[in-house]
Amino acid sequence: MSTRIPAANVRLKRAYELAAEDDGTRVLIDRLWPRGVSKDEAAVDLWLKEIAPSTELRKWFGHDPALWAEFQERYTLEVRANARAFGQLRELARKGRVTLVYSAHDEEHNDAVVLRGLLLGTGREAARSPIAGNQTVRAPNA
Repeated sequence: MSTRIPAANVRLKRAYELAAEDDGTRVLIDRLWPRGVSKDEAAVDLWLKEIAPSTELRKWFGHDPALWAEFQERYTLEVRANARAFGQLRELARKGRVTLVYSAHDEEHNDAVVLRGLLLGTGREAARSPIAGNQTVRAPNA
């Protein structure tokens, strides 16, 4: 059995978008609950706070695109240090579709993009990452 996760199994969606039947397992990956979104509206199946960037990293980054490359590297190290939470997420994605739910306004520069890349083995650090596999580095398709 292949350990590779099909790209179609990992989707990204802002917490402010409506849940859909084809979202599969909806996993909130933010440390903080999205402002102004009720639990019913969010329709998350799992809130995996532990996989979110640390408060220090989140504040340092501030969604500044100029810091994006370094954020990806720092966040990848944090994910590597949290093998249990990443493993849980990876197992869900192996079994079927997972939608990573996040609240960032910037849809290109956020932790969900990095996390999807790591899950699919396409992230910035994938070639060196024991958690993501040894795949060619390429930009993930959201």
